[in-house]
Amino acid sequence: MPTVGARFVWRMEDLLDLYAEPYQRRYPTVCFDEVPYQLVAETRAPVQTRQGLRYDYEYERKGSCNLFMMFEPLGGWRHVRVTDSRTKIDFAECIKELVEVHYPEAERIRLVLDNLNTHMPSSLYEAFSPEQARRLVQKLEFHYTPVHASWLNMAEIEISVLTEQCIGRRIGERAELVSEIASWERSSNESGRGVRWSFTTGSAREKLKRLYPSHSS
Repeated sequence: MPTVGARFVWRMEDLLDLYAEPYQRRYPTVCFDEVPYQLVAETRAPVQTRQGLRYDYEYERKGSCNLFMMFEPLGGWRHVRVTDSRTKIDFAECIKELVEVHYPEAERIRLVLDNLNTHMPSSLYEAFSPEQARRLVQKLEFHYTPVHASWLNMAEIEISVLTEQCIGRRIGERAELVSEIASWERSSNESGRGVRWSFTTGSAREKLKRLYPSHSS
């Protein structure tokens, strides 16, 4: 099997070393990801049975929206922003909220993202004046997952938790979706639940040795 190359392992080890650092309140590590969500309404009221509610197989599509997940694993904090789209402007507005509302006292936010073309510092310049964009960029440190390795982004884990605990069912109205997510977010933040990440750079070099470029002695 051919190796995936030095660029892959460099990005992987960059993230794994970042995750291994102790919690620093002024230098938080925030994982960022997004997922589309289809609003689906019931066409018939659920029927109560001995086994619980039974839902009809028919449903009505009510449009779609996008969920931006911002998640600080060591701080046990998350925030979900619901938007109509996922453009560069939407991304920039999320980052502005992250910097100015959620982490105004941070010296620098270490931001973990995938390689989507909207997830770039340049998006801030498309959304804001050069002065404002520069102020925001200077508060950020960008760390990207390797291509085809989104599992290294812990925001993806938190999206799975959100789906399982809250939105993995039929929700037909955007207002209901926003309300349900806000309730889940508040409860999760109050509990301080984070992620116990145990996969390290040492583990990667041992278990994923086949992915590293080979060197002849």
